[in-house]
Amino acid sequence: MDNQENPLNTSQPKQPNWERDVIEKIALAAITEQTRARRWNVFFKSLFFAYLLAVFAVAMYPKFKSNMEVAGDKHTAVINLVGAIAEDKQANADSLIQSLRDAVKDKKTKGIIIHSNSPGGSPVQSAYVYEEIRSIKKEHPELPIYAVVSDICASGCYYIASAADKIYVNQSSLIGSIGVLMDGFGFVDTMQKLGVERRLLTAGAHKAMLDPFSPSKPDENQYMQGLINQVHQQFISAVKAGRGDRLKETPDMFSGLVWTGEEGVKIGVADAFGNDDLVAKEIIGAKTLVDFTHQERLIDRIAGKIGSSFGQTISGLAQEMTLR
Repeated sequence: MDNQENPLNTSQPKQPNWERDVIEKIALAAITEQTRARRWNVFFKSLFFAYLLAVFAVAMYPKFKSNMEVAGDKHTAVINLVGAIAEDKQANADSLIQSLRDAVKDKKTKGIIIHSNSPGGSPVQSAYVYEEIRSIKKEHPELPIYAVVSDICASGCYYIASAADKIYVNQSSLIGSIGVLMDGFGFVDTMQKLGVERRLLTAGAHKAMLDPFSPSKPDENQYMQGLINQVHQQFISAVKAGRGDRLKETPDMFSGLVWTGEEGVKIGVADAFGNDDLVAKEIIGAKTLVDFTHQERLIDRIAGKIGSSFGQTISGLAQEMTLR
């Protein structure tokens, strides 16, 4: 009996080429999805590119603004000494010295303001900048260099400021701290309470000097105190050379104390009251302020972050390999 004669056969005849229709629909859906994904990919790439352009514009705007202002009349160059002074910080000797040299090189610079707001830092970095200022003053005696203090100018920051022709402060500024500090911790008693034994091997009697996990030694403490005293005397000599007879020396002047700007003017560690605008307009005579602070290039900043990330990754891999 054929299918036509079998009443129980309920299957319907299939349409011809139905497989092709299904494949075409699947292919069309895949193409549509790929097109949609490609559009989103282009959109996100364009968005990321616009973000990079915005970052670049923000990074370069101060430079463009400075160049536009430099094209005008005489101006006052401003160099920001802000934050801790250290080789790996924004306020480092190379950056500050380059800023000073750029300001001096500009023919329309009528005077320089070192805008100071720093608690201090490295005596070495401070000494480099101090000597640069002194050198510029010898080569360009007609170019005034003033330090203008906002919140604080202490320790290494004051080291640098003392080389300026004059120091201007606010009545509430904190200024001074002519001293040297070396600090650390000792964990000997803590280790004894925890039952931890310190095992230390050295070649050289003082190689582990001031090791925080070993008892302090009087002769090593005395030696380090001598080093600190030497640096302190260098600091004092620099301040005296820079400030001269303006200092009204007291027994506490070089003890590490800080004073308000008001008291600082009285004892000669500062000269007068004023901010950037006042000094530029009234003292230097060029009210236009142009920022000459050396800025790290955007590409260098990105390269530095990439290098840092790469270094951390390699370091992590090395640690993992060591721990296995």
